[in-house]
Amino acid sequence: MGYFADLPAIAYEGPDSTNPLAYRYYDADRVVLGKSMRDHLRWAVCYWHTFAWPGHDIFGAGTFDRPWKPGDPVTPDLAQIKLDAAFDMFAKLSAPFFCFHDVDAIADYEDIAGYSRELDAVADKMAEKIEQTGVQLLWGTANLFSHPRYAAGAATNPNPDVFAWAAHQVRSMMEVTNRLGGANYVLWGGREGYDTILNTDIGQELDQLGRFMNMVVEHKHKIGFEGAILIEPKPHEPTKHQYDRDTATVYGFLKKYGLENEVKVNIEANHATLAGNSFEHEIATANALGIMGSIDINRGDPQNGWDTDQFPNSVPEMTLAIYELLKGGGFETGGFNFDAKVRRQSIDAEDLFFAHIGGVDVMAKALLAAASMIEDGELGGFVEQRYAGWKGDFGAKVLSGELALDQAADYALENNLEPRPISGRQEYLENLINRFA
Repeated sequence: MGYFADLPAIAYEGPDSTNPLAYRYYDADRVVLGKSMRDHLRWAVCYWHTFAWPGHDIFGAGTFDRPWKPGDPVTPDLAQIKLDAAFDMFAKLSAPFFCFHDVDAIADYEDIAGYSRELDAVADKMAEKIEQTGVQLLWGTANLFSHPRYAAGAATNPNPDVFAWAAHQVRSMMEVTNRLGGANYVLWGGREGYDTILNTDIGQELDQLGRFMNMVVEHKHKIGFEGAILIEPKPHEPTKHQYDRDTATVYGFLKKYGLENEVKVNIEANHATLAGNSFEHEIATANALGIMGSIDINRGDPQNGWDTDQFPNSVPEMTLAIYELLKGGGFETGGFNFDAKVRRQSIDAEDLFFAHIGGVDVMAKALLAAASMIEDGELGGFVEQRYAGWKGDFGAKVLSGELALDQAADYALENNLEPRPISGRQEYLENLINRFA
């Protein structure tokens, strides 16, 4: 009958519903700012935490007893059971999208030929499931961090043979993503960094990574993949230092290697906070730099210093993130992927549903609040007025390059300028936000 056979299809029942297996705020067809909630959020279930993670941590073994035996060696039969369960869950949640790494879905393999065989086999089956359910692929990616061969990195590895293995995985998964109609392809450099600078040539490794990314972009165009190529920033963990620390760092890397018009970012909420940034800061920075791509939605724990990948549960925090997203025009090819996992003690099938239902409702409620803030216009109007001087004659000439430094200095002298500070109204604006969220 299947692992989720006793669970119903999840429907919208409205804010007054007391049914824990129903959406209270996510009304997929409701139009908000001219688009449906479905099209605004473009949310996805991830294959790895949901179906491949056994519930272990560094102090204890896995706690999840699933029919596909996560954490055990994967046979073709277990891979099929996992695939059937995954698409059953996607369909019952009415999830528009899913995401997966290559090794999440395939049976174990012994060599590079076996990898290719198993990936091709599961891609055929996924294509059938996509046709049957209508659930689309938001993005695909290759796992270039779990296998021991990647202990010293993939593209940045001191051994070029490892670089070649990584190239094979990425080529294979890019082609599968293209074949399955994926909207994006993501690269997370989990081992692209260093544990100690004592054995690391940073310049060499960055050049390797820059060449690898250019090769990825070249192959995208070669195969006619129309989706976006995305880098996922993270400052550390599992390495001490990763080269894709945050959105601004990624942009500097892209500029150095001529990729700023070809590659965007896949921002993760928990990665943003690990980098010492807020989630909304990362979105605003990506918009400002023109590299906003997609989002992995989760949260960290402020009392833990690592990537806890918990489901989002704060509407006020999510409201600020979605407000910045909407200000930038929203998603093009991207979406909100639930890169989140239930806790080790949440061992039942319905816990997976509770987690996703809650996360979707948090995003839906935050979308309504953020849309109300945009329609109200007071916050946006305040910011616009704060910078209004730069639209005057002097400000416009500075930004256009018409004035040199000495001309700007002379302007101050000639006009005997004595500018006075103007209140930033932070507390007032924080109160304003709470009216909506």
